[in-house]
Amino acid sequence: MIVSQLQIYNFRRFRSIDGKPGLSITFHEGLNALIGENDSGKTAIIDALKLVLLTQSNEYIRPAEDDFYMDETGSSVTEFRIDCVLEKFTDNEAKNFIEYLTFSKEGDSLNYTLKLYYRAWRENHRIFTELRIGQKDDGIIMEGKARELLKAVYLKPLRDAEREMSSGRNSRISQILMSHPVFSDRDGHRLKEILSNANGDIEKYFIEEDGKVILQTIRNTLSVLNSQDMSDEAKLETSDIQLKAILESLSLNAPEIHPGLGELNLLFIAAELLLLRHDATGGLKLALIEELEAHLHPQAQLRLIDYLQNEYNKSGAQIIISTHSTILASKINLRNLILMKQGHGYDLTYGETGLEKGDYLFLQRFLDATKSNLFFAKGVIMVEGDAESLLLPVLAEILGYPLEKYGISIVNVGSKAFLRYSRIFIRKDGSTIGIPVSVVTDCDVKPNYNDSVETGIEEFDFREQESLEAVKEKENRYSVGTVKGFIAPRWTLEYCLAMSCLSERFHRAIYYGKKIRNSNTYSLTLKKIMKANQEAAEEYKKWNSMPKEERAYKIYHLMLDGNDKSGLKAIVAQSLASLLKWDISSIPDEINQEQMFDLDLYQCLVDEKKREDLKEELMNDKYIEYLIKAIQYAVGESI
Repeated sequence: MIVSQLQIYNFRRFRSIDGKPGLSITFHEGLNALIGENDSGKTAIIDALKLVLLTQSNEYIRPAEDDFYMDETGSSVTEFRIDCVLEKFTDNEAKNFIEYLTFSKEGDSLNYTLKLYYRAWRENHRIFTELRIGQKDDGIIMEGKARELLKAVYLKPLRDAEREMSSGRNSRISQILMSHPVFSDRDGHRLKEILSNANGDIEKYFIEEDGKVILQTIRNTLSVLNSQDMSDEAKLETSDIQLKAILESLSLNAPEIHPGLGELNLLFIAAELLLLRHDATGGLKLALIEELEAHLHPQAQLRLIDYLQNEYNKSGAQIIISTHSTILASKINLRNLILMKQGHGYDLTYGETGLEKGDYLFLQRFLDATKSNLFFAKGVIMVEGDAESLLLPVLAEILGYPLEKYGISIVNVGSKAFLRYSRIFIRKDGSTIGIPVSVVTDCDVKPNYNDSVETGIEEFDFREQESLEAVKEKENRYSVGTVKGFIAPRWTLEYCLAMSCLSERFHRAIYYGKKIRNSNTYSLTLKKIMKANQEAAEEYKKWNSMPKEERAYKIYHLMLDGNDKSGLKAIVAQSLASLLKWDISSIPDEINQEQMFDLDLYQCLVDEKKREDLKEELMNDKYIEYLIKAIQYAVGESI
């Protein structure tokens, strides 16, 4: 059996309106991963399940004042409810809940469903709770064995694995072992026989061997202290042997002498998951794990998630985890992800998103850790190459929208396969996730030179009408729901830069890029910068009389000379980004020709007047407008 649905009413941030749940979320067999930005509701979901099901470690779980929904004025409700549906019972499981189940027939088989209604309310400064089955208002109360068999395995965030695995009364490791089928025979278990034989040898040691001098000394002393009618035949005996006491004396240790937190955490997880593989009692095999990545380095995270996906998808167990790790988000199969956004849970399985089946296979191959940050963002900007991903953050900062502050992720798709990624945010039912996604790409209409029939002179055709049509077609293709396309009005990003107010800077950046690419140190001395400035100025002056479309064409092709086109594009974009920073900075006088000039030297040297001038220049440029609007849309500004 698995938890298939959870509905929450007025619990934490999930407000119920007109009797509808504040959150409704579905779960699958095997692995379910809750992902999303902070305060999106991941922990609330785990805590709601704990309240309904309780945990195998028998933690004290009770609702608190903070669990009742509170509005902006500080007023809170007096009651919250959590509804939980369990399905897919085996016959062995169903027999334990038979009086609580509802039935439906599908062909020759019976489908069992268990509906749980948990309610908490406040009266006279006290909080009361109940768990009903069947009907939310007049259903029966669940108690006894069935209640115990619903308990879930729970691993808290930043868990103290060493303490949890230590020996002691009611230790967690003894609870795990006692629940395993191997220890079902409490009276005649082999461990009791082993320890009984050992205890017999211990008693013999004190009676017949070296230890007898200790017992004899005690007896002699007792003989002196006792009265005449009292015996002095004292004995050293071991305590009564019980299986529970034996298991409580055990601790689980790592093989290393001083294991780190990561190794202990993995050992603890392995022990907790033991019951999910071998529980034969017919109970719920569910593990709730918060921050699975706690104390684990990236490679350990990958091994663990691989194991969970491969083993527990086949075992009939269910695992619900929460994570902030982009490493895990990139490795978990997309169909197992539940994206939390603004208090809603969006299932990303096939049939719920705008993705086709082939898209899931594609994303399984190419959705790496550098792209999976899209799941944790308030807004997303998708680009097709390194140049855009290097330049856009700088433009955003100049405009007053630092992307990190606004929680915006730039996703470098590395191709034009935007729909493979953007359709993650499209819902099949027409609803929206609420994450603004800007798709930034080129119109790809290349201008060219034509021989004029009338004049016989080669004329430059910048194909304006075709460019406008291509922009409109691509905007329509990529714009669905909260996903919007922002298309370069001419040919490519670089061609638009060459036509824009940044034309001279972009031309100069090409010269910087070529010198950097040809340098062993991949940096510039002040002497090289001055040389590049001189060469660029002379060439730009020569081209200045041309129509800007033709001049831009020559500037762009200057960058495309040579074999390493893509590599140079990225270096040029980085150089232009640094030039824009220099435009709003004061360069220290102490830089000399012998020093290596760092292209990131601008930090902490910002001139506000220069920033405003450059910002106004960018905002009024029609060739860069699409980049500006893409940034503004992603950060939530109206465009």
